[in-house]
Amino acid sequence: MTQTAFLDIFNNILGSVREPLVVLDADLKVVKANHSFYKTFDVTPGETEGILIYHLGNRQWNIPKLRELLEEILPQNAILNDFEVEHTFETIGPKIMHLNARQIFGEQNHAQLVLLAIEDVTEREFYKRNLEDIVEKRTAQLILAREKAEKRKQTAETALSKIKKLKAQLDAERAYLKKEIELEHNHENIIGQSDALEYVLYKVEQIAGSDTTVLVLGETGTGKELVARAIHGYSKRKKRALVKVNCAALPPNLIESELFGHEKGAFTGSKSKHLGRFEVANGATLFLDEIGELPLELQSKLLRVIQDGEFERLGSSRTIKVDARIIAATNRNLEEEVRQGRFRDDLWYRLNIFPITMPPLRDRIEDIPALVDFYVKKISKRLGKRIEIVPTGVINSLQNYRWPGNIRELENVLERGVINSSGPKLRLADKLKKPLKKSWKNQKTLEMIERDYIVQTLERTDWKVGGKDSAAQVLGLNRSTLRARMRKLDIQKP
Repeated sequence: MTQTAFLDIFNNILGSVREPLVVLDADLKVVKANHSFYKTFDVTPGETEGILIYHLGNRQWNIPKLRELLEEILPQNAILNDFEVEHTFETIGPKIMHLNARQIFGEQNHAQLVLLAIEDVTEREFYKRNLEDIVEKRTAQLILAREKAEKRKQTAETALSKIKKLKAQLDAERAYLKKEIELEHNHENIIGQSDALEYVLYKVEQIAGSDTTVLVLGETGTGKELVARAIHGYSKRKKRALVKVNCAALPPNLIESELFGHEKGAFTGSKSKHLGRFEVANGATLFLDEIGELPLELQSKLLRVIQDGEFERLGSSRTIKVDARIIAATNRNLEEEVRQGRFRDDLWYRLNIFPITMPPLRDRIEDIPALVDFYVKKISKRLGKRIEIVPTGVINSLQNYRWPGNIRELENVLERGVINSSGPKLRLADKLKKPLKKSWKNQKTLEMIERDYIVQTLERTDWKVGGKDSAAQVLGLNRSTLRARMRKLDIQKP
């Protein structure tokens, strides 16, 4: 191709090419260039034509690598075929240009012209040079995002675990309450105004606001559970259920599972995990009725829960912490049980922090009329009868009876009486033959009971009246009040 023919073609394509193009002669002087070339390199046609490519205008494009490259593609004995050479070089300024050089051969296969195509690859090279930094930064961002996602996942899993735990506890409590609702309790109806009962209620109000362990003592049927429910009802935990365990009603092999729960497969027949009453009572009150019936081998585990609030479910080694207030009750003489080796002395000391004794019915006969009125109305409503009259003779008979079964026996006697009554007047079906007078000869008065209890407390505290671990602190009295009671009851240190 002749030089003239090539330049004609070059002129025709100048307007359609955006990249800078320049045609050089065999001496590497500029023959022709397009508009993009002039704009990119900030030169005019007058400053370029006939000028060496690396001496353009005032810029002195004296770039050794460019010069060597261009001189290399025009050797004295050039090869006969077209070829391309690529080279990237930096211009004056921040841009990086990519060079594509092609020889244009004329007659007799001599290189007449060189066509240079120049491309701005600054962004590409910048990205290429900074790719590692970009990748590292992006990797760090991904790692941080992954850590945040993992943290959110762990937080969500922790929250879900807590929700599942609370749900399980609520389900267990709901199931327990469903059973309790089936029974009929009147913890808000401790009936009576006798001095003996008033003293019990005073002790209940005195201790209810704390989390101190309470031991309720008294004969069977005196209403020890009502006292426990009253303590719970006045406490800070009253919004939660009072959870009850009757240690005498469960077989020995099931008491541990009932108290502390078990894992699936912990023993034959345990097909699923079971929450014990301590877990159900977490944040609430646990009433251990008939604590004197608790097997000796379980007493140490109960002692640990009372002391540290920790236990393990059957079949699990994971320690569970709970915050349950303990109210225990028994009709046994635990001091005698300790002496006989049937009850741990350390557990007895832990339980006997604040004892409350529920008086037997024979010591509160003035409450019998109120109790009769309450139970007759309750029983009559349940049986669909209408008893409006309770004869004075019936009341006298009831007051003159010893009541070995206490209030539970009284309720049974009254139910049989309501069933036996055909009209509005109550007629007893039982003949109460044991007069109370014959059994009162050796009975202690309330004042004697109070004196004995204060003396026992003083003996246990080495007769320390006031201060830390003193009798006044144990009894919940001011030191001056205790001294006044000691003077009135003629209590003196031996």
